[in-house]
Amino acid sequence: MKESLTPALARRIALAAQGFGEAMPSVVRAHHLRRTIARLGLHQIDSVNVLTRAHYLPAYSRLGVFDPKLLEADAWGPLRSRRLFEYWAHEASLIPLPLQPLLRWRQAMANAGETGWKGLRIFARDRRADALSILERIRNEGPLAASDIESRKRRAGWWEWGDSKVALEWLFWSGHITTATRRASFERVYDLTERVLPQTILALPTPEPAAARRQLIEHSARALGVATAKDMRDYFRLSPAEAQPAITQLEEEGVLQPVKIDGWDQPTWLHREARRPRRARHAALLAPFDPLIWERDRAERLFGIRYRIEIYVPAPLRTYGYYVLPFLLDEQIVARVDLKADRKAKALLVQQKTFESDAPAHAGEELDEALRSMARWLGLDRVIFGDAVRGV
Repeated sequence: MKESLTPALARRIALAAQGFGEAMPSVVRAHHLRRTIARLGLHQIDSVNVLTRAHYLPAYSRLGVFDPKLLEADAWGPLRSRRLFEYWAHEASLIPLPLQPLLRWRQAMANAGETGWKGLRIFARDRRADALSILERIRNEGPLAASDIESRKRRAGWWEWGDSKVALEWLFWSGHITTATRRASFERVYDLTERVLPQTILALPTPEPAAARRQLIEHSARALGVATAKDMRDYFRLSPAEAQPAITQLEEEGVLQPVKIDGWDQPTWLHREARRPRRARHAALLAPFDPLIWERDRAERLFGIRYRIEIYVPAPLRTYGYYVLPFLLDEQIVARVDLKADRKAKALLVQQKTFESDAPAHAGEELDEALRSMARWLGLDRVIFGDAVRGV
């Protein structure tokens, strides 16, 4: 017999697994940040900087005010003290170093031209020599960015990369190179993987692909608490064929326990170590790429909201705004706010604020305080709500 969970309990389990509902530290230290990233498995990177870089926000949502330099040191600081590396996991992500061996099978597939975008696969086959010549240049000259190599002007649109950039991305996808650092413009600077990652990590044995995927699914399940197969495989972007054998084996081992949840029409599993809190108390603005809500079907199942990123929607067709952060209050998503940091004016602009129909009466006051806190964290002096200005 499958255990039955109420939707409310499933939501609390998911929140607890993601690190919500715990007391925030009065001062966030490096170990707090590292524990949060280890729990989540990754922080997604995104180039949009209308508010702040997306990879800073999940830690802020869970821990409160922290120094972004803590994250930068672990990601791009001195090599001997790094704790994170960049790779394609959910999307481009910062990932704890111990997970690197679990992604080598994906690098091997990219190296063979068996995965990745069509434009990348060309460099695994027909244009491999071109990519390897860039690799040799990095080997001889040291870390290089695409702008150091690209000979012709980049075409319009951030996605329209020149050939050298595509070759670099294939080398990155294949594990030949990795991120050495990021420039002030956030441009990635590449170097040989063996010159960036610690030898202790590179020396770890490479698991068989099936074993690696099984560990990735367990990481996903632990981070999600309760999840469908789609939820688990989406976390590290596994295909159904890659994920299902892992789910089956983990169920047989008792790591994943089948459960039923009212309103969830897909098979669902509970991680055996998932906590079951009686309540969840937390107030947090969530990044659009936060793992709590990045899978839209899951966000709807958990919170009863339909959420999508409207950055790519033409302005007249947007419902909630350009860069919209849902506001989590205890166990509900109670509002959505379209935010922008006006750094010249040192102001946090609240361009649109929309409350959910079931938001409690105190949601507005809680949201205003969360916005003031975020402004202080971003080093901004005031919050502008439409025509009203409020100090922080």
